Amino acid sequence: MNRIIGWWDEHQVLLYMAAILAGAAVGLAAPQLAPALEHSIEPVLILLLFATFLAVPLIEVGKAFRDIRFLGTVLVGNFIIVPAVVFGLSRFVADDRGLMLGVLLVLLTPCIDYVIVFSGIGGGASARLLAATPLLMLVQILMLPVYLFLFAGGDVLNVIDVAPFIEAFLLLIVLPLAAAATVQAIARRHRAGQAIEQVMAGAMVPLMMVTLAVVIGSQIAAVGSQVLNLTRVIPLYVAFVVMAVIIGKIAGRAVRLDVPGTRAVIFSTTTRNSLVVLPLALALPPALSIAPLAVVTQTLVELVAMVVLVRIVPIIVPEHESHHLTSAQS
Repeated sequence: MNRIIGWWDEHQVLLYMAAILAGAAVGLAAPQLAPALEHSIEPVLILLLFATFLAVPLIEVGKAFRDIRFLGTVLVGNFIIVPAVVFGLSRFVADDRGLMLGVLLVLLTPCIDYVIVFSGIGGGASARLLAATPLLMLVQILMLPVYLFLFAGGDVLNVIDVAPFIEAFLLLIVLPLAAAATVQAIARRHRAGQAIEQVMAGAMVPLMMVTLAVVIGSQIAAVGSQVLNLTRVIPLYVAFVVMAVIIGKIAGRAVRLDVPGTRAVIFSTTTRNSLVVLPLALALPPALSIAPLAVVTQTLVELVAMVVLVRIVPIIVPEHESHHLTSAQS
């Protein structure tokens, strides 16, 4: 079994790409499966995050919450610098209100769930990002209406509801985090807890593959039906990824974060809260029905980008940078 786990850990990026392609093939060949696949996103994501949190010693999260420099960098990057970029990008689709709202909803909200997984794979500080999630969620609930008002006009606020944010935080963060804390406590005294930790650690790659396949499979047919209109937002999302990576790296360097911290900032500025804001987009009036598809298109672009970034981020923020930072700080 250890040999199998070692093999899929070594080939995880290729396996993730295969999962994305398999999800796309199933979603396009059998679009009638989309509702069932959509209902399975949350349970699969909860399991994936449970496995992720289980691999993070929760005592580290307590320490990470006191890392003001890291938390400040994540907040400034996501809520001051990124919105300026998003405003500029959204002007390219300002003539189509539905597309513009979809772009604003998804790009203004930093991810609070699978960013922790991708950051960990890419050598980022998962515990520090996990500690930042309550702040990220609270600030985006407060700031999203403000930025929508400034960028799209006041009438949008009548259709925004915070309930999906709170529900997602409870289901995707609090529930798996509480379960992981319980198992870690049991593992200190009993073998059963240690066995669960080992099984879930080994299951990380298959769980990520299932998550990617399910998300893509559930959404690809809907996107395909409006593909001509949605081609306008694809270059914007690709440009956002490139700019967000640069913002994350510059921000991490500017405040002299260590290598894992800088990598985590890059993943935080780049990944967006698409699965959480999708219900907000679906609640918009029928005249804006392309908005949720614009959100889903961002998910598809981002998942492919993440699979690439877990390899690229360790190259653009290499381990040897930590020596320069350490000498600079001393």
